[in-house]
Amino acid sequence: MAATDSTKSYSVEERDPLASHKNPSSKPGITFAAQDKLPKLPIPELEDTCRRYLEALKPLQSGREHQDTAAAVHEFLKRDGPDLHDRLKKYATGKSSYIEQFWYDSYLNFDNPVVLNLNPFFLLEDDPTPARNNQVTRAASLVVSALSFVRAVRKEELPPDTLRGQPLCMYQYSRLFGTARIPTESGCQIGQDPTAKHIVVLAHGQFYWFDVLDDNSDLIMTEKDVALNLQVINDDAQETPIHEAAKGALGVLSTENRKVWSGLRDVLSKDEGSNNSDCLNIVDSALFILCLDYTEPKTGADLCMNMLCGTSEVQRGVQIGTCTNRWYDKLQIIVCKNGSAGINFEHTGVDGHTVLRFASDLYTDTILRFARSINGQAPSLWASSSPDPSKRDPDSFGDVNTTPHKLEWDMVPELTTALRFAETRLADLIQQNEFQTLEFMHYGKNFMTSMGFSPDAFVQMAFQAAYYGLYGRIECVYEPAMTKIYYHGRTEAIRSVTPESTDFVKTFWAENPPQQKVDALKKACEKHTAVTKECAKAQGQDRHLYALFCVWQRFIDEEGAEAASSSNGLDSPGSYSSPQDGLSDRQLPSSDSGRSSPAASSRGGLQTPGGGGGGVAAHHTMPAIFADPGWDRVNNTILSTSNCGNPSLRQFGFGPTSGDGFGIGYIIKDGSVSICASSKHRQTRRFVDAIEQYFLEIRKLLRQTQRRRGVSAGDKGASRAREVDDRSKAGRTKSRGRAIAGEGKVVGVVTPQEDSIGASDDDELGGYGFFDAGKLLQALRTGQDTQERPSEKAAVRREVGKKLRLMEY
Repeated sequence: MAATDSTKSYSVEERDPLASHKNPSSKPGITFAAQDKLPKLPIPELEDTCRRYLEALKPLQSGREHQDTAAAVHEFLKRDGPDLHDRLKKYATGKSSYIEQFWYDSYLNFDNPVVLNLNPFFLLEDDPTPARNNQVTRAASLVVSALSFVRAVRKEELPPDTLRGQPLCMYQYSRLFGTARIPTESGCQIGQDPTAKHIVVLAHGQFYWFDVLDDNSDLIMTEKDVALNLQVINDDAQETPIHEAAKGALGVLSTENRKVWSGLRDVLSKDEGSNNSDCLNIVDSALFILCLDYTEPKTGADLCMNMLCGTSEVQRGVQIGTCTNRWYDKLQIIVCKNGSAGINFEHTGVDGHTVLRFASDLYTDTILRFARSINGQAPSLWASSSPDPSKRDPDSFGDVNTTPHKLEWDMVPELTTALRFAETRLADLIQQNEFQTLEFMHYGKNFMTSMGFSPDAFVQMAFQAAYYGLYGRIECVYEPAMTKIYYHGRTEAIRSVTPESTDFVKTFWAENPPQQKVDALKKACEKHTAVTKECAKAQGQDRHLYALFCVWQRFIDEEGAEAASSSNGLDSPGSYSSPQDGLSDRQLPSSDSGRSSPAASSRGGLQTPGGGGGGVAAHHTMPAIFADPGWDRVNNTILSTSNCGNPSLRQFGFGPTSGDGFGIGYIIKDGSVSICASSKHRQTRRFVDAIEQYFLEIRKLLRQTQRRRGVSAGDKGASRAREVDDRSKAGRTKSRGRAIAGEGKVVGVVTPQEDSIGASDDDELGGYGFFDAGKLLQALRTGQDTQERPSEKAAVRREVGKKLRLMEY
């Protein structure tokens, strides 16, 4: 409540995001106004966590397996659990969040390539003005909008996110720009230049940069200026034959195994002040990367693939696909030749919900700016705007370089060889994955809510029913719930498979009356909604159990860890392996092995927990709950799903989180559902088709049951004028003739239904996350300083790179 009161202390006018055109005094400082008053992420009660854990596993296990897991949980509650829980509470004292550092470690110690494994993507809708859907125009427009967003964050003028009036944590926005994932020999770090004022542009794998902000974070270039620079860059990049450019496309190195990439960065930066070192600093410290692709993907699946991992196309033995035109350690805005645009983001410090706000404001601002070019009275998205760069004194810009410079790397033999091998491994990885999309246009959120369902729960049941219809199995499903109502909150894991959902899919695929199937669906959706609400309040089980696992590992590391880890199979810092080792481009797991959890990876020669009392301090044996096969089962996600989007996005997606699973990003719009599914060639097209057929079949069942009850399958957005038709009109000429029922309409008594669930119930669903998808980390390492370090100041780089000539333009 204190956070709400803090935000309400600003007037409605001062909080208005469309403020500047009517309220020039809109106050700065509102972005983080409620931060200090947000509640801390609560640590659930141990007994509640264990109860939820058993409930999540029950529909995934046989009776015997569940008995074994229940016994392991009971032993955990008697022996190690209470001690670990107390240690966790003590550890969390004085920290922003009990899970935050473990969370960062889970990302930053991930050793395999981030492409396809960690970074998600958003595909923006096309610009609504077709004339602006060419590459340079669209890219320039997006850049200016992105810079306006950067300015709003830095000046703290960005209105805070809210959920039903409750302010949400805004910390992640401070980590979005000028940030880079920096690999080191002992794991990655997050570096950030909070004063960054330049962007880096990639074209044909070649790097360019120019300044775009002054020291006050005001824009120093108009959209026309940016477009001119991008055209110059495009023209310069095309002067180098694409086969030659590919040999120096250093961005491919960011797709390497992290330790390999760390060693190559050492080669680049070993001589401080050298050309390569300065070039690397320019890239690391940029606000973001703009990728100008020369291709025009035609299908939705190809567009999604291009935004997630780029295309792979080999000509005369040389890779000329767009996969070489990326830098995956930073936020990237990608624009194709035909103006199709998307975002690929480094996921350590930000979740999908945060980047969704950025993408939405980006898209909205491009439209509003175009509107203001027609009508100067059109509103602005920003509380204040930069002074018009075209009317400023050039001296007021300070020490800036607005002319684009090309970074010319010194391609020593070691880099040339490494680039070649990095590209072939990346091409392998791309070939191992496939993508399919579904643009389901028959109905969407309005229909689902009119029938009394939570849209998210309705779609989640579609995934489970389609999968069961194809394979006849119930598998582990994951979905994130946003917990940003708490200070530094991220997400909690919704375990979507419940006894109710299992009963529904079996009922649906059996010979049962339509009403029985619909009743089972309602029960399953109600249960899913209840679980979602619990998780949004941080009352799930996954984060808590993972934190307890990390506390146990930390205890092992601190209390004689070396002897224990060598005998018990725990990884030492020198032999760290990721839980994703079996999923890299070098080796795929067998279909039944999936991805191992840290328990499975580190159990090795451990004793099975057994005789003898005492807590953690007495033994170095794996706690019973983590040694039980149920822990592996719940952390091997077959359907990794995430609901993240709004009308500004066409698609959203990510790679599969296990070798035999699917990655499913979906967007529920008023009248449609967009789905992007990925897998390692597991009949993805067939699975997507099965989802579509389910959507059509369940609508048919709902209509049948509604007709029998005399209720219309109404549309939430429809007028109530049709109710007039149903009033008694005996003797009136206008009542003659047979009434024709339109698509989706039923002739009869129209009873507009209230949205019994409420569309806002889906608002706490949060954004895709690697950690979220159940891919838990292995061991924390002894004595590792896991605090994030600010990046070193970029070396003096004013004249780094070859200056391009503008006089011809």
